[in-house]
Amino acid sequence: MIKAKKSLGQNFLIDQNIIDKIVNIIDVRDKNILEVGPGTGNLTEKILKKKPNNFLVVEKDYNLVNLLQEKFNGKIKIINDDILKIEENSLSKQILTVYGNLPYNISTEILIKWILNMKEKKIWFNYLILMFQKEVADRIISKFDTKDYGRLTVLANWRLKIKKICDIYPSCFSPKPKVESTLLIFEPKRNFVKFINPKNLEKITRVFFMHRRKMIKKPFLNLFNNDINYASKMKLDLRLRPQNLDLDTYLNLTKEYESLTS
Repeated sequence: MIKAKKSLGQNFLIDQNIIDKIVNIIDVRDKNILEVGPGTGNLTEKILKKKPNNFLVVEKDYNLVNLLQEKFNGKIKIINDDILKIEENSLSKQILTVYGNLPYNISTEILIKWILNMKEKKIWFNYLILMFQKEVADRIISKFDTKDYGRLTVLANWRLKIKKICDIYPSCFSPKPKVESTLLIFEPKRNFVKFINPKNLEKITRVFFMHRRKMIKKPFLNLFNNDINYASKMKLDLRLRPQNLDLDTYLNLTKEYESLTS
């Protein structure tokens, strides 16, 4: 029997009702599937029954790789590696439908990496169906002017349409995590604001939300060469706090920053 490794943030999904719910979110027949962190293959097994075209999994734990090889006997292609070290755009020539019970300690890092590396035209996935710690999911789907709204909200909603599927209780996993989980589905937006370098949006949001309870005047002037005229041009009230600015404002800030620095 495989024992979950705390160091890898492993919590295996065992609730069959939740597994069935995940599998039935979209029709996977003839689709090309990527599953990140398949664990003992409980979800993998159910997806295979829906007859996808190709099935690729990324699993870091070598012991689980051996288990998956024995269990599925060539029905899936297994990459034994850390998902953070993989160039996702080169995983497949086909567009992938992605499932992931992401380790909670790196889930935010994975999502931000995927967002910032998304190409403008040929996007490597059509759907991301991902599980997060509920607290993180609440930040992803939050509205501006709320306590959960932050850098992750802005980055995710810039390129992705996001829908909450359901909350998942600790009892649905083995071992039971100490927190609730939430399942989200992401789909690439067809229309989005284009930047010279998407990392500039990451920089803007990181600098602004570093001190989320303070007014935006100081981070704004630091980024815009102490020139308050940029704020006037954008009709931006520098007495506001980071969570008071909506998505469009952060996108406009980034465009202005790029015009200043390019």
